[in-house]
Amino acid sequence: MMALLEFREKLRQFYGRYDAVVMPFLKFGVSLAVFWLLNSNVGYMDKLKSPAVLFLLSAVCSFLPYGVISFFAGIVLVAHISSVSLEMALILAVLLVMMAVLYYGFQPGDSYLLLLTPIFFQMKIPYVIPILVGLSGGLASAVPVGCGVFIYYIIQYVKQNAGVLTNDAALDITQKYVQIIKSMVNNNLMLVMVAACVTGILVVYLIRTLSVDYAWHIAIVAGALVQLIVIFVGDFLFDVSVPMVELLVGVIAAMIIAAIYNFFIFAVDYSRTEYVQFEDDDYYYYVKAVPKITVSAPDVKVQKISSTRSRRREF
Repeated sequence: MMALLEFREKLRQFYGRYDAVVMPFLKFGVSLAVFWLLNSNVGYMDKLKSPAVLFLLSAVCSFLPYGVISFFAGIVLVAHISSVSLEMALILAVLLVMMAVLYYGFQPGDSYLLLLTPIFFQMKIPYVIPILVGLSGGLASAVPVGCGVFIYYIIQYVKQNAGVLTNDAALDITQKYVQIIKSMVNNNLMLVMVAACVTGILVVYLIRTLSVDYAWHIAIVAGALVQLIVIFVGDFLFDVSVPMVELLVGVIAAMIIAAIYNFFIFAVDYSRTEYVQFEDDDYYYYVKAVPKITVSAPDVKVQKISSTRSRRREF
């Protein structure tokens, strides 16, 4: 345990000293994952699938805010889909503008959630996002997470229906738009996953703000269970198809990742909890103070003793 705490302290010191270098690398990794996700699922425009373009876009995005990275990702997504269906690309562009207006009206500081949510869905561990957001964010963070879920399922819809979208020339232009919108809105699995993520964030946030011991640990377990319940209810009501093994593995992996995140960010020592009472002219205050677990990283200094000097002293 002490070794892990010392390792955590070293990581904090490293990040505090080299954050100007670490952040661009993190943004490069996130951008590379996002553009790879788009190219592997809806990579219909050959020019954007080039590895050189992929690395160039990721390198440029590594020095940009997450909001601008999301903007570039949206442009790449619309460009890929326009190669399949201009109607679908237009509808998607309008939806992305609407989501941007809704998002920046609520929580403009969580742009990275728009990028991370589809990535975690692609990795088959989507249940970790609501838990982590509930632990460290606010209720308004449910908006970018829900938008991220919506974007992921749009990508999956285009991937699964590319042939239909390309060969629907016989349909009237109005029928095309109506058919596409109905297909996206009536995606029950997407609606269930949005409900699961939003409910998970709400439950985790409410529990971790309670003044009880081990609130973060309880919130992690409760967040995972409530997502399972929502998916089971959705399966019963809407007959959505979620593989049981994939679901259980994803939930267990989410709890493990959340526990690791909790250890490195929120580790506290409940055995040293203190209760403080004080007052002013208008109120009495009762404060519960739980100290964080902190250790000093060992500072090992090796002093080299010259063997030549030791031999001279012997003479």
